[in-house]
Amino acid sequence: MVDWGIELGERLKRVAIHETYGGRRQGGIGPSRVSENVLLFTDPATGHKHGYFDGWATDGCYHYAGEGQVGDQRMTQGNLSVLKHKEEGRALRLFRAGVAPGMVEYLGEFELDADEPWYQTDAPETNGGPIRRVIMFKLRPVTVGASTGPKLPHTPTAHRSVELVDVEQQRTEQYFVDPSHEPYEAERREASLVAEYAGYLRLEGHEVRRQMIKPAGELKPLLTDLYDVTTGKLIEAKGTVTREAVRMALGQLLDYSRHIEPTPSLAILVPSEPRPDLLDLCDYADVEVIWPVDGAWHSTGDRQPRTSTRSAP
Repeated sequence: MVDWGIELGERLKRVAIHETYGGRRQGGIGPSRVSENVLLFTDPATGHKHGYFDGWATDGCYHYAGEGQVGDQRMTQGNLSVLKHKEEGRALRLFRAGVAPGMVEYLGEFELDADEPWYQTDAPETNGGPIRRVIMFKLRPVTVGASTGPKLPHTPTAHRSVELVDVEQQRTEQYFVDPSHEPYEAERREASLVAEYAGYLRLEGHEVRRQMIKPAGELKPLLTDLYDVTTGKLIEAKGTVTREAVRMALGQLLDYSRHIEPTPSLAILVPSEPRPDLLDLCDYADVEVIWPVDGAWHSTGDRQPRTSTRSAP
């Protein structure tokens, strides 16, 4: 086997590394047959195009996305070689690409964290495709230089936390899943609707915030649209009144509310009145619906519950 001879911080052509130490010449993970190494490559400048958001976390580890650009990632091939690197007697060697055309920089030797070697999160497919499951490896330094490079916006922790944040904070859940995502028109309408309704509540003397929820073990935080602190009401906004949007809002409210104490009342904020069957769905779920009407705000909570239109089987 070939002895390791690359110094920390050394920059060299990737092709030269493979000529000496083996491993795949393309892709991010290259288990070698001619040296006792698994070569890992990270490119902070372009990795997001393929749904890879690697970086240093506050736990002292470099969190590294597994391979697989389309569909849910699986613990096979290169990913499996990372997981079994100690069992197979291999060192994990991390390189940073993008320092110059065809050049990479050696960041050092790593090993998987003993307590939690990997976890799962969500990220888009290559070129902004659908959201899918991604494997994140926790690489703990063995011999590395300074922890320079990208930092994760949030480090997964063993305990849940919930904090109030300003409504005006522009980041959304989508930002944490895909920072390069450009808002759709419905999302822009949603943001405008939230700002308008928050302003109305404040004029009524209500304290209005958002809640950032960090579930235990999750890389991406959850961020609610509105939380009326005065009444204890959790509000999810949608920029359209399609069935898909209403269903999504109901699911998000269910996800958020289980983390919030005391249990909040729930509401959906939409730009216009949903059709009767969707109002019936929300009534069945005990979720209020709010929408603007002629410069005012109408709410299903202001009237008697709707009589169900569902027929018996």
